[in-house]
Amino acid sequence: MNVNLKLMLMPSIIAIVVTIILLIIRGIAFRFFNIWTKRTETRIDDIVVKSLRAPSVYWCIAIGLYSGIAISELPERHLFYLSKALHVIVILSITIATANLLGKIFKNYVQESGLPIPTTGLAYGILKGTIIIIGLLIILTDIGISITPLITALGVGGLAVALALQDTLANLFAGIHILVEKSIRVGDFIKLETGQEGYVEDITWRTTRIRMMQNNMVIIPNNKLSLSVVTNYNLPEKKMALSISISVSYSADPDVIERVVAEEAKGAIGEVAGLLSDPEPVVRFIPGFGESSLDFTLACHIREYADHASVQHELRKRILKRFKKEGIEMPFPHRVVYVREEKGHKDN
Repeated sequence: MNVNLKLMLMPSIIAIVVTIILLIIRGIAFRFFNIWTKRTETRIDDIVVKSLRAPSVYWCIAIGLYSGIAISELPERHLFYLSKALHVIVILSITIATANLLGKIFKNYVQESGLPIPTTGLAYGILKGTIIIIGLLIILTDIGISITPLITALGVGGLAVALALQDTLANLFAGIHILVEKSIRVGDFIKLETGQEGYVEDITWRTTRIRMMQNNMVIIPNNKLSLSVVTNYNLPEKKMALSISISVSYSADPDVIERVVAEEAKGAIGEVAGLLSDPEPVVRFIPGFGESSLDFTLACHIREYADHASVQHELRKRILKRFKKEGIEMPFPHRVVYVREEKGHKDN
């Protein structure tokens, strides 16, 4: 009993001492790294340090245990299984750390570079999932399991899974198609054929989330979204034309109306948020002659679709005030009724 205790005591002491030394070195190293990252302008080094902080603790413990096992006199079979278990733990921790690290670096790179690549939950999930699958395959190879039969079995079983998960896979591939085609991107303002409209918040592996102007969330399956008619107000660019219909009395002079409305629209540039000066606003006598009014159209450009309500609101108020000041009458619908009396009734 004493002999066995001595045999176990020395490896345990070695494992504890090595682990403590490594943890001390780790603490000093991360303190230096924190000072260094504060002096740099890039965020990549901050992401790397934060991503490696937690996994490095497990690596120190694993190295300490491996050092104790290396000098122990346990049976060869036990040493083999313990070594494989440590290998699995280390490879799994490295895989998870790498997946998190590359995912964060990917998001940071896209945000800073301004590339038209959506950092959505689907893209982030595909990147992390690919790295985790590679790590699991490495673990299986390390513990002596051949992955060739496994891949073959997955290929055969994948047919059955594909049939059972048709809707899920359809949404997944539809989401990938949306991302690759870039017809709908995160941050775009879109309008569905059902009339719902809002900003695209995220495109996940199954659904697309749209935040409406009322601050409600519309969740639509990717498959249905890819098959529906969608108006994207951010493509090909955010800037868009805005038309405002204006009706005046037939007694008004068209030249005066054109001048007054153009002056008010141009005067609002720089004062009304979202109204653009290029191209400048124009007034057209379109659609023309109404039943009881002369109809004009004010065409101007706004920064994005979300500005259309506020810009119309301000322009209509300005035009109405100017019309009242100029004495320009607004039309009221009216009908002219002709009454014909028959001769027989007139003689009576």
